[in-house]
Parts: sequence; C-alpha cells; structure tokens
Amino acid sequence: MRSAPQLQLLSLVLFGLLAMAPAAVAQKSGADGSAIQDIVEEVASEDAESAPPAAEQGAWSRIQTSIDSAMGAVNGAIETVFFVDVWFWDEPSEELVAAAKAADERVGEVRQRIASASTRIDTIQARVDAGEALTPADDQQLEDAKSERTSGLAELDGAKAARREAQEAASHIKIPFAVLWLVFGAIFFTFKMGFINLRAFGHAISVVRGRFTNPAEKREGEVSHFQALSAALSATVGLGNIAGVAIAIGTGGPGATFWMILAGLLGMSSKFTECTLGQMYKERRTDGSVMGGAMYYLSKGLREKGMGGLGMFLAYFFAVLCIGGSLAGGNSFQVNQSLKAIESVDAFAGLADYSWAYGLLMTVAVGIVIIGGIKRIAQVAEKVVPSMCLLYAAACLYILASNFGAIPDAIGTILSGAFTADGMIGGVVGVLIVGFTRAAFSNEAGIGSAAIAHSAAHTEYPAREGIVALLEPFIDTVVVCTMTALVIVITGAYDTSNETYAQLIEANQGAALTSAAMGSQISWFPYVLAVATMLFAFSTMIAWSYYGERCWSWMFGDGSSLVYKVIFLIFTFLGSVLTATNVLAFGDLMILGMALPNVLGVLILSGKVKGQLTTYMGKLRNGEFETFK
Repeated sequence: MRSAPQLQLLSLVLFGLLAMAPAAVAQKSGADGSAIQDIVEEVASEDAESAPPAAEQGAWSRIQTSIDSAMGAVNGAIETVFFVDVWFWDEPSEELVAAAKAADERVGEVRQRIASASTRIDTIQARVDAGEALTPADDQQLEDAKSERTSGLAELDGAKAARREAQEAASHIKIPFAVLWLVFGAIFFTFKMGFINLRAFGHAISVVRGRFTNPAEKREGEVSHFQALSAALSATVGLGNIAGVAIAIGTGGPGATFWMILAGLLGMSSKFTECTLGQMYKERRTDGSVMGGAMYYLSKGLREKGMGGLGMFLAYFFAVLCIGGSLAGGNSFQVNQSLKAIESVDAFAGLADYSWAYGLLMTVAVGIVIIGGIKRIAQVAEKVVPSMCLLYAAACLYILASNFGAIPDAIGTILSGAFTADGMIGGVVGVLIVGFTRAAFSNEAGIGSAAIAHSAAHTEYPAREGIVALLEPFIDTVVVCTMTALVIVITGAYDTSNETYAQLIEANQGAALTSAAMGSQISWFPYVLAVATMLFAFSTMIAWSYYGERCWSWMFGDGSSLVYKVIFLIFTFLGSVLTATNVLAFGDLMILGMALPNVLGVLILSGKVKGQLTTYMGKLRNGEFETFK
C-alpha cells in the first residue's frame, strides 16, 4: 500500500504545498524580525559583510542570490505556520519596532566607521613597518583615521545605550507554536509515563552497559543498545551544543542555564515515548535489515485506532520534512558551519580559497560510511561520538578545574538569575526557541528522528529501548551543554560590557563566543574546537543520512535508497560552496516541522506506550530479567 502511486503522489503534493505558499503570507511573517532570521543570523551576518556589490558578483554568486531570494519567500510562508506567535497580545507598535531597528542600524554604522578607520591605520602602519617613508599626505591620513576611530569609539557607547533603551521599549515575549507544541508534549509525556525520565535513569545505564543482554543470543535487529544510542547521539551532540547554549546565555544571562537543564530533563520523557513506539512498530525486511521510525508508528499505530487516513497523512508529512531536513539542516548546514569554524583559525584561514576541497573531503568520508548502511554508521558512531565528547569535555573540565573555586559562585549566579526577568526570557526564548528549535539542535526530543535509529536495536522489549533513548537529552543537554554554560559564566563571556563579547552576542555567533571564552583560558583551544566541530559535523551528517534514507525508502521502496544517498552526497559537497543562507535555513524549518505530525501521533498512541511500560517495569521489579554482567 505504501508504494501505491497515489501515496507517492501525496508526498510530491506535500513538497509542492511547502513551495507554493502565497507571497502575502511570506510578507506577513516579516523577514527582518522573524524567528528564522534569528536562527540563521550567525551565517547571514558573515556573508552579508563579505558579499561584493551585485555588479561585481560572478554568475555563481548571482545564481545563489536568486535562489536565496526565492527560498526566503518560501521560508517566510512556512515560518508563519511553524512559528506563529501564540503570545501575540503584547506585540509592540510599529513605531517602537522601527525605532529599535533604526537604533540597531546606528550601532552598525558606527562600528563600520571604526572598522574602516582601523583598516586604514593598519594599512599605513604596515607600510611603516616595511620601511617605507610616509608623505605629509600619508601622515594626515593617519591622523584623520586615528581621530575618526577615537570619536567612533566614544560615540559607540552612546549608540549602544540608545539601542538598549529602544529594544527594551520594543521587546515582547514571542513563543512560536512549534516550540510550545514541543514543550507541551514533553510535559504531557513526563506525567503520563510517571516521571520515567527520573525513575528509570539508573536502569538505562545498566542496559547500555549490557547487563541485560545475552552475548550468545542473536536478536532481531542490526545494532546493540550502545550502538543505537551512539548513532542517535551523533545526530544531536554537535554544533548546537557549542553555539545554542552560548546564544541562550547571551540572550537571558546565566539564569538561562537552569531552564536549559529543565528542558533537557523534560525532553527525556519525549525521547522515551517516541523511541518505544519505534520499536513497537518496526518491520524486518527479507534481507535482514530493519525499518522503523515515526513513519511506521504514525501509519500503522493510528490505523489500529481507526484513524488510518490521518495516520498516513501524518506519516508522509513527517517523511517529506525529514528528507528535506536531512539534506539541508543535517547535511549542507553542517558542512558550511564546520568549514567556517575551521577557517576562523589563523592556521587554516587559507582554506577559504579551497572550500571545494573541504567539501570533497567530507563527501568522500561520509560516502564511505553511509554506503554501508546502519551497521557501518553505528560502528563509526560508537567510536566517533565518545571520542568527540571526551575531546570537548576534556577542554571544559580543564577550564573548570583551573577555576574550581569559581564554580560555586557560577552555580549561585545561575540559580539567582533563573527567576529574574532576564533569566525567564533567556530560558523561554533563548533556550526553548534556540534549544528546541535547533532541533532541536540540542536534543531532538519530540522531533521523531531518533526513533529511526533506535528501531534498529536488538531488544525483546520495546520499552527497554525507550529507556535507553532517554539518556540522549541528559547527555546532550544536561551534561554537555551545562559544561559549556559553566565555562561561559566563569569566564564572563556573557558580559556585554566587553566589546568583543557584545559583538558576538549581538550577531548570534554562538560558536565564536564559546571559542572566545575557552580561548581566554586555553590559548590553543581554537585548534581543538576546529577538530571538534569537524567531528561534530561528520557524525551529525552520517546519522541524518540514515534518517533521510529510511524515510525515502519508506516512500519510494528499498530499491531506491541508493538514489537518496547520491543526492545526499551532492548536497554534502554543495554545503562547502553554497552561501545561500535561506536554503540552509529551509533545512532548519523542515527539522522543526517534524515535531508537528510526530508529537500529535505520539500523543494519540501514548496509551499503548504506557501499557508497555507498566508491563516492563512490573517484570523488572519482580526480578524476571536475566542478568549477564
């Protein structure tokens, strides 16, 4: 039934609906103040500064500009659905918004003047260093440039103060529907499953260690509990951990860390529920491979409840969004951002002229892994994920150990700031929007992607794999992100009185802010970060390639999986040369949008999961499970 022409046509129609949203809706979303603009600000700010005038752009640049413009309209329309503001009654007037925008532009103009003057000073100074004698005209230019820079620096403080005042007058709480939907689902599943995120935590660790796995028994599936956990973690532990938490703290202060941890704890229940369903409705192919994920439990599970039509629509909707997200947000965006992070290191600055070479390297490396399927992906993930986590964690722990006496004060600052106005705004807006949105690019709880990886695990009990899955948000958000947060708080990188930090926060350059914070303590850390971001990007890409390939095969048949893999690798290479930021943002929207059909279906099927959990926990309490280690 899945391969019927009319159902394949439905998938194409869904793609078309996303691309044909009316321009009027796109205009209504407001490109300048939209949430998606916040998501891609880090990329856009860099590209906008370096982009040449239209008359000087080559053919490739003009093509990218045209694509970016077209995709901007599409993103605006999609955003109106996914990011509709449910807290709309405190929206400021157009006059206040315009005043805030003008104040922001004023700060930008002053900074450009300062940068221009600094460039002229550096140029003349380089000539002096080279032994060149300056003419009277050169001396005058040097004095003028110094005077301009001095006056600019003095003017900047006033401009920034005026901007803060204007922004406070125009500020309002914006809670997108998709984010609220994710939070609602996480809270519901936490209560529905009896706080499974807390009471099964110890058991989850025992399962991952192999205590309940008979090494001599061959089970249905393709990977172990640990391999499934590593494969799913490889898609979540990444650039979001480096950048997302920095933006959250920069937005709302250290208190945002508290709300970030709470979001991670709630997300553990969402992960348990959806991954248990992934095991309950998985299928085994004749070649021994396992197929499972949201598209299966949405279509099959809802059909069992007499809602087959709704289930099939949600399943196709999910699969289309997952494919789009895997090609852009889980692929091209990862290459693009890791390349920028590596280029920021002085020793690798020359890589900017050979970005295609980096793209080719990543394409070959990813291709070698994904052609082998989930077994190869899991084998690589179980080695890369622990390595990259240890590499990043070692740097964090070194800084924390070096500043051990400051940790209690940092924790106190986080707790005291959590319930202030800034802390709440930073927690809700900075964490729940940035954290959950970035797929959330923090832990993907509620998105439905991890259920695809966990459906391939060896287990007799679906609830057991769900319990393993709840460790992901804990590791990703509660552990890794919290270490990053402590480093930022201890080093004071969130302090906007520091001009360097202020510029990074205002430009939403979270990865650069984290690098600056750690670089202030470890001079060679940028090199470590360069390696870490490349590993983060690589592991995320191989995991998302599997998610997208499973959805593609579900829609078009197992024989077509090679077609998807080739398309995926093409997008891998394009990520190194493509600068159209709205194309990359499109992937972010697709990934976030996956929560809409997934959470709805999981809510409907949560009763079945509760039954599985009750049975499993009863057997665990009665000592019915054999142990081996």
